[in-house]
Amino acid sequence: MPITYDMMKRATAQLYEWSLRKVPDDTLDALRRAREVETNEVARRTLGILLRSAEMAETQDRLVCSDSGVPNYVIGIGTGVPLEGDIKRAVSDGFDELVATTNPPLLKHVTNPLTNERSYRGKEMPLVTWDLIDGVDYADITCQPKALGSGRWAAMEIFTFPTLEMIERYVMECVLKAGSQHCPPVNIGVGIGGTFDYCAKLAARATLRQYGTRNPEPILAAMEERLLAAVNATGFGPMGTGGDTTALGVHVEYAAGHGFTPVAVAFNCWINRRTRARLYGDGRLERIE
Repeated sequence: MPITYDMMKRATAQLYEWSLRKVPDDTLDALRRAREVETNEVARRTLGILLRSAEMAETQDRLVCSDSGVPNYVIGIGTGVPLEGDIKRAVSDGFDELVATTNPPLLKHVTNPLTNERSYRGKEMPLVTWDLIDGVDYADITCQPKALGSGRWAAMEIFTFPTLEMIERYVMECVLKAGSQHCPPVNIGVGIGGTFDYCAKLAARATLRQYGTRNPEPILAAMEERLLAAVNATGFGPMGTGGDTTALGVHVEYAAGHGFTPVAVAFNCWINRRTRARLYGDGRLERIE
């Protein structure tokens, strides 16, 4: 059976709304672990406030944060599933319907970069990265809304044959520049290699990894550990209150490329918004995260 326009419209709208009302389970677990080992009393209390905010949003069906950001999706279409209707338009139509019906209402965060005018509509909105997945009969949909804390401090630099030390130094420069303005404890994604645009995609993909996972490449796994320790040694702490917990995870992804090597750094705020589901041709929406 095909995935239809109506199925995609409904699924993408639901994923966006879910992401605004629930902190992912792996993030809640990471916040709890951080509170247990945090040595700064103010930071421990701050982590407790964040956890209570997440609990209240979920139990009382509220938004975790008033900055709902803008809808951003990664959609992988299985090569074994047929499509029916205007699948791309379904995503934008689903967003329009959600804006009109959700309660509490969303703020106007979609911004025209040429005029700074804010609304609910805009060119290329929602933001969607499309991909193909060989040999499966579903669409894998991830929604990761982008708000100020997860978008403002992303950065990229292009190096020529950099050493690992140079790469790590650049990541830390980005961390120090951001300070605590991205609402820590944050999730940090690092992309290395490829081209300018592909490297940014790698960094964004790295922020989708669950806390507690490590890159299977030993060099990168070691880099992740060093960077996480270095970031937390800055002492910015939860929401800038000081302490040991500035980041809950650093995830690094890489791709082969030319001698010019882009390095991209992306951040997610403490909420670490992310919902993911598989949409099947029979209409089932299997929630993964």
